[in-house]
Amino acid sequence: MKAARNKTIDISIEEGICYLEKCLKISTPKTFNEIIDKTINGDLFEVIPHLPQNFVDLLIADPPYNLDKNFNGSKFKKTSDELYEEYTEKWIQAVLPVLKENAAIYVCCDWQSSTAIARVLKKYFYVQNRITWQREKGRGALSNWKNGMEDIWFATKSNKYTFNIEDVKIRRKVIAPYKVNGKPKDWEETEDGKFRNTYPSNFWDDISIPYWSMPENTAHPTQKPEKLLAKLILASSNPGDVVFDPFAGSGSTAVTAKKLDRHYLGIEMNEQYCVWTEKRLKMADSDKTIQGYTDGIFWERNTSALQKH
Repeated sequence: MKAARNKTIDISIEEGICYLEKCLKISTPKTFNEIIDKTINGDLFEVIPHLPQNFVDLLIADPPYNLDKNFNGSKFKKTSDELYEEYTEKWIQAVLPVLKENAAIYVCCDWQSSTAIARVLKKYFYVQNRITWQREKGRGALSNWKNGMEDIWFATKSNKYTFNIEDVKIRRKVIAPYKVNGKPKDWEETEDGKFRNTYPSNFWDDISIPYWSMPENTAHPTQKPEKLLAKLILASSNPGDVVFDPFAGSGSTAVTAKKLDRHYLGIEMNEQYCVWTEKRLKMADSDKTIQGYTDGIFWERNTSALQKH
C-alpha cells in the first residue's frame, strides 16, 4: 500500500487497459491528421517509415544511455563506444525525414555517451550548444566522484530556427539589490522578496527529479522532469508547433507539450509506459500546472514558499 501522499503513477496494464487502447499501432503509411497528438506503441525503426515527412518542429530525444538498464523487462546492455555511436547514428538517420528544415533537436545523455552523441549530431546538424543540468539525486561512489550531472545537446537542422529567449528567463533572488535614483535596477520587490528575471545559461541547477509526492512522478526509472522539458519546448517551439519524442518513455515530453499548447507525437515500444503516458495526458486535460514554472516564470529551486520544485 502506498502512503496517502504518494502520487506515483504505477498502474498496471490490466488496470489501465483503457489507456493502452488509446495508443496507435501502425504498419501502413499514415497521414498527419491520423498521428498527431497520439502515442504510438511500437518500435521506432519500424514506425518511422510510415510517418509523413517534414512535419516536426522540435525533436526531443531521450534514448537509452550506454548503461545496463532494465526498462520494465526490456534490458538495454552497455556496449562499446563504437557500437553505441552506430546505434545513435541509426536512429538519427531514421528521424531525419520527419524534421522540418527549421527544426530544433535536443538529445539527452550522460557524460559517458555525450561525446558519441556530439560526434553524430555534427554529421547531420548544426550543433548550437551543450546544456548541463544538475541532478540532485544519484548514488555515491567510493572510488570516484558522484555522478550528479547530465547533458542535453542542442542542435538545429539549419541556421534558421526558433529560439524564444524571453520565454525561458529564470527568476532569481537578488542578493545585493542595486538602485538608480532610488529605484530598483533590473529587479523587482514582491511579497516573497526581491527578484530578477535573468537570461538562462547552459548550466541548469534549478531542476528537481520527479519524486513520490509529485503528481508527474511515475515508476519509470529514467523519467525527465516536466520543468526541464518545458524549458526546451518554450525556447524552441511556438504554440501549435509539433513536438516529437521518438523514445517517449512515460510521456513527459508529450504531457509537457500538451500543457504548453503544442501538438505532440511520441513513440514507445513498452506497453506499460504507454499506459502511464496516456493516463498523464488525460490528467493534463484538467491540470496544466508544471512544478517550478508559474505565470510564465521559471523559479529557482526552493526560491519561494509558494513554489515547490
